Amino acid sequence: MSTNRFRLPPLNAIKAFHAAARHGSIRGAADELLVTPQAVSQQIKLLEDTLQVSLFERRGRSIEPTEAAVLLARYVEAGFEELAEGVRRVTTKKYQDRITLNVSPYFATRYLLPRLESFRESVPQSDLRLTTMVETPDFKRDDIDVAVQWGYGGWGDLETELLIKDHKVICCTPELATQIRTPEDLAKQRLLHPVLQNTLWTDILGFLNVKAPGASSELAFHDAATMRRATLSGMGVGLISRVDAHHDIRAGDLVAPLGEGLLLGMPPDQVPGFFLVLPRAHRRVSAVGNFCNWVADQTWEDTSQ
Repeated sequence: MSTNRFRLPPLNAIKAFHAAARHGSIRGAADELLVTPQAVSQQIKLLEDTLQVSLFERRGRSIEPTEAAVLLARYVEAGFEELAEGVRRVTTKKYQDRITLNVSPYFATRYLLPRLESFRESVPQSDLRLTTMVETPDFKRDDIDVAVQWGYGGWGDLETELLIKDHKVICCTPELATQIRTPEDLAKQRLLHPVLQNTLWTDILGFLNVKAPGASSELAFHDAATMRRATLSGMGVGLISRVDAHHDIRAGDLVAPLGEGLLLGMPPDQVPGFFLVLPRAHRRVSAVGNFCNWVADQTWEDTSQ
């Protein structure tokens, strides 16, 4: 086994590469770093010689990253973000125990808020800041440590962990239910869609072997609460989370015309859920790591079943 240790390239060479990759030009990198274009070119050449790979192809005044450069840029960007986060945490006392959490509004109200007090009891020194947002946050721009998002997983380079599946029930008012006897009858109704993951109805209709209706029969809503209200008002056929569907059906406000358990047999990759999402580096912060461990230890059961 070789005993040679990998030699990290000089920081100036990495900074020059990072700036050039983002700007797509030597000139842009030079302006950012307040050096000459020749200095940037020299540093990139040093990096290429050190790594023994070609990083850019020159196209007149612009540069095109090679496959190696695209791959390296991802890790360099992550490294600089982790360094910046570390400096912020170490040098600013008030940030050391702070956790800025962004949560899907539905998960916040239905699952998280009733349990937050137990987290505060288990980690009393934590300073938890909670925001709600449907879209995935920009962790760097929005200063978010960790998020809980609704979807199917697969958020690029972010670390994800499934907390609970969000099985849906096809629901409508009792009046509309008189028009739905078979799955094919859904194609004749206005279907209420979530704006995010707008393939949900397509997957469901495919599972039921029903041809999807035209776009004119669709209506999209930004969040689960709004879709539920629209369904209760009779605007169309909605996809309601099982906890809420069970409650509304028992109250007589909604009906599951094709049965509450109809969609439980859908392929797992077509069933959305709530995921813990965060940059890998953030978990190394003790306060964030404590929260992630607490979330993972919880049993996020669907109480409607």
